[in-house]
Amino acid sequence: MRIIHTSDWHLGHQLLGVSREFEQQQFLDWLFEQLKTQKIDALIVAGDIFDSANPPAWAWRLLYQFLAKVKQNLPKLDLLLVAGNHDSPSKLDAPDHLLKAFDIHLIGALPRLADNQLDHDKLIIPLTDSQGNIAVRVAAVPFLRPGDLDLSTLDDSTEDKLIAGVERIYSELAQTISQLNEPNQGSIATAHAYLVSSEISEMSERRILGGNQHALPVESFSRQFDYCALGHLHKPQQLAQQAVFYSGSPIPMSLAEKDYKHQVKLVEFTQGQLSDVQGLIVPRCVDVLKVPSYAQPLEQVLSTLASMEFEPLEPHRQPLLEVMVLLDKPQAMLREKIAQVLSEKAVRLVKITTQYVQDKAPVTAFSDKPLDQLQPEQVFELKYHQQYNTPPPQAYQAAFSELMSQCEQIGED
Repeated sequence: MRIIHTSDWHLGHQLLGVSREFEQQQFLDWLFEQLKTQKIDALIVAGDIFDSANPPAWAWRLLYQFLAKVKQNLPKLDLLLVAGNHDSPSKLDAPDHLLKAFDIHLIGALPRLADNQLDHDKLIIPLTDSQGNIAVRVAAVPFLRPGDLDLSTLDDSTEDKLIAGVERIYSELAQTISQLNEPNQGSIATAHAYLVSSEISEMSERRILGGNQHALPVESFSRQFDYCALGHLHKPQQLAQQAVFYSGSPIPMSLAEKDYKHQVKLVEFTQGQLSDVQGLIVPRCVDVLKVPSYAQPLEQVLSTLASMEFEPLEPHRQPLLEVMVLLDKPQAMLREKIAQVLSEKAVRLVKITTQYVQDKAPVTAFSDKPLDQLQPEQVFELKYHQQYNTPPPQAYQAAFSELMSQCEQIGED
């Protein structure tokens, strides 16, 4: 039994205003070829199919074209997709009857029966091998919100009801799968969650499930299932040397992810036992660059950029560039100066990151007065002076005062 586990497609994503449609289409084309050439029996997508609850029309088109292409060319391949925290559960569930007619399982909200019991028929999905025999059963759990956990039925003495509620769902499904499975059949759980000891990436992810203090224990999954297909974190990783894996996102979702080895996981079962897990690296079709690698003075940066040569490419294939600049004070027309140097080069400037030289004498206090005794204009002046060791220019003060007036007017309206 050969399975590809992937997650965090974020279809519809924009990176600092740049559409990712081309990159996401290239990934789906590559993924389809892997399904064929690697003789895959099932595809599992562990959440965040879309980047938002209201994705653009082209994102829906990419998804449905991919699903149709797979079913037309690989009709025996099992398709299982669950919602992540970025997805709208109701919108993913809307085409349920249509997709079921093509044997596609797309689970948005946690399905429950009229008596509030878990709907095991919808949550436990059998996956078949190339001979059509059930090889694995999946606890196909989407992203869980606190309202999904039925916390009122937990004992008041429970130390952490959120974690206990999640563990109860997985334990119930694991028990049912154990009863259904024969000796040569394995078990998988999907989870779109933040687990203890996993690594988050800057700017792209946040801890979920009732606040930053909650992280699910790895043991909630590793002791009950042969493999756990995780989504949410964009860096591919294995947790605690257990069969618990984040596949990671297929393309960088932020500039901070430019050095990730974006991949999907190829998971193999033999006679009901997990036999191998390996990463299939996703080709990078649009490069992400940081120049220079650390902030340097503007003149040096401009000289470096002017000397760089880029391969002539179509606009949608050109690299995305972050420029790092070291300043001693705010620089007028900074973007225009950098853009002018890059105007004839096949690269897309998406971000300028500035760092400032700190004065040798460190600022030890923001103010000798409590914050609630200061006017907003005073806070602005103090913070500016703390950051740049000089009073704000009069034009900046005037602009801040105008913004404050507009905010006050909106508040009155």
